Amino acid sequence: MRTKSYEATFRAVGSLNTWERSSMARLYLSYYDNANEAMFFQDLDAKTEVVLLHCQDDLVGFSTLLLYDAVWRGQTVRIAYSGDTIVHRKHWGQQKLSTSWLRYMGHLKGKDPSLPIYWFLLVKGHRTYRFMPTFAYEFHPDPDTVRPELKLFADQLATEKFGRNYNPATGIVEFECSLGNLKEEIAYPSEQELKKPDVRFFLEKNPNYMKGHELVCLCLVAPDNMKPFARRVFEAGIAEYRRESGA
Repeated sequence: MRTKSYEATFRAVGSLNTWERSSMARLYLSYYDNANEAMFFQDLDAKTEVVLLHCQDDLVGFSTLLLYDAVWRGQTVRIAYSGDTIVHRKHWGQQKLSTSWLRYMGHLKGKDPSLPIYWFLLVKGHRTYRFMPTFAYEFHPDPDTVRPELKLFADQLATEKFGRNYNPATGIVEFECSLGNLKEEIAYPSEQELKKPDVRFFLEKNPNYMKGHELVCLCLVAPDNMKPFARRVFEAGIAEYRRESGA
């Protein structure tokens, strides 16, 4: 059997051509209800970068990203706000998209080592939530530990971005009408997935995810906060940036 070959490329959103944008929209809409092309493009254009995942010549996944600065406890920090993320079902299990994202975060850290980076993630499904406990030791919300400082910062970021649509009591962005939710056939966890504590935690925290409600998640992107595999990829990204820039 031929081994699948993946390539992940970061691009500025403004550099995407019409065919690339349309391909992304088709992939997204094949897995989401209560959304349309115009809504997708509006969200895409509010982001700064996108990582495109190709298998051979086919676009099989992507994740959008908005980078911006915020102030927390009197200190300027960099926010990596993840937007729409989707991978074609036939390609679930590949790690190229997530490792490329981590490597890129390493590039950002290498470029400005003194600037803390926080990953700000809104979650519409249990599979996406599982990236937090897979990557990080400390994150919000954590099934096992309450982290008041991260909770307060998450509240600040979500309130600034979503206003009255954010409910700090639940930690959920609760849109009156769905702006896109996973199709039923892929949204519900399997019996095997339901055995995982973090999946059950997500369902408890965000019971209305099928209505497009989004769980606000946050973690510090730093070597000491990363699980071993994620840390190796992140630090490889830092080293790669230093080699390429001569820093």
